[in-house]
Amino acid sequence: MRIIGVDLHARQQTIAMLDPETGELVEKTLKHEGETVREFYSALPHPVLVGIEATGSMYWFLELLEELGIERQVGHPTEIRAAEPRKQKHDRRDAALLLKLQVENRFPSIWMPSAELRDLRALLRHRHQWVRMRTRVQNTLQAIALSHGLRRGQSLWSQAGQQAIASLPLAPHAAHRRTELQALYCKLGKQIDELGERVMEQALQRPGAKLLMTHPGVGPVTALATDVFLGDPARFDDGKAVVSYVGMIPSEYSSGGRQRLGGLSKQGNPLLRFLWCEAGIHAVRRDPELKRFYRRKLQQKGLGKTRVAVARKLGIRLWIMLRDQIDYQEFCRRGQMRQKSGGARAGMPEGVHSPARS
Repeated sequence: MRIIGVDLHARQQTIAMLDPETGELVEKTLKHEGETVREFYSALPHPVLVGIEATGSMYWFLELLEELGIERQVGHPTEIRAAEPRKQKHDRRDAALLLKLQVENRFPSIWMPSAELRDLRALLRHRHQWVRMRTRVQNTLQAIALSHGLRRGQSLWSQAGQQAIASLPLAPHAAHRRTELQALYCKLGKQIDELGERVMEQALQRPGAKLLMTHPGVGPVTALATDVFLGDPARFDDGKAVVSYVGMIPSEYSSGGRQRLGGLSKQGNPLLRFLWCEAGIHAVRRDPELKRFYRRKLQQKGLGKTRVAVARKLGIRLWIMLRDQIDYQEFCRRGQMRQKSGGARAGMPEGVHSPARS
């Protein structure tokens, strides 16, 4: 077997290749031009193991390796850098470090989504991008309306509200701006509706997302995002690992027996955090147990921290439903059974509390 450490960049890659049987070490730089990379890896006798550091531009290379039948590992960038204490950093050293970690069985591999999950993630990100653009247009139109004494609140986005904005007496350039923004608002709304239909179609085709939609307040966007961004739920040991992966745990600076907690780490997927927070607002209106939790935390922590706490609890619930392949009714039934049996609540993972007291 040949073991290869690859320091991958957009225009080139530096490799360190070792043949364990002969001890031969080859260092080489490949330009990403034409068929250079494909020809090099196609000529290698199998088996081959390639290790790279996770980057945003790596997916074409991973697809090439998969096409050629070459085994690959993707490493966590922070853990890879922590393995090299020296302050000298260049491409050859980085490739040699990746090779060394593989040879010593210390390579910090991370889970990688399949091509299908990556495509569904692209759909969700695309829709979210259009939603953010529409929000910016709405804010601008709202500012135009308020600056001319038109106060309609949410009804501003109804047909009558849009007609009221269109009838405002404005100067020529301001009127042209208003007209363009209203046209863009309508166009974005139609595109978002079309993408929403595609999301609904994909959510109904995935068993996990269908189960998650049975939870009150969880729609197809949140259900599909939770399913495709979490991936295999069995890779998380408990609920704390899930919220840590999403970045909904506090940052911590503790030392010498003194604990210091800061704001959210946000070291995770920002879209999933946003969707859980949005879904949490709707869930507390429909789920009596979450509503009690929300009211109790609201008195103790205030609005901001309470919304995050509800989102965290909701996210753990959704992970449990995915892991156990159960719907909302079964989740509640199990919680009621634990409450009646007086199960060891102290040993239960967070989010598995009885619905009567969660």
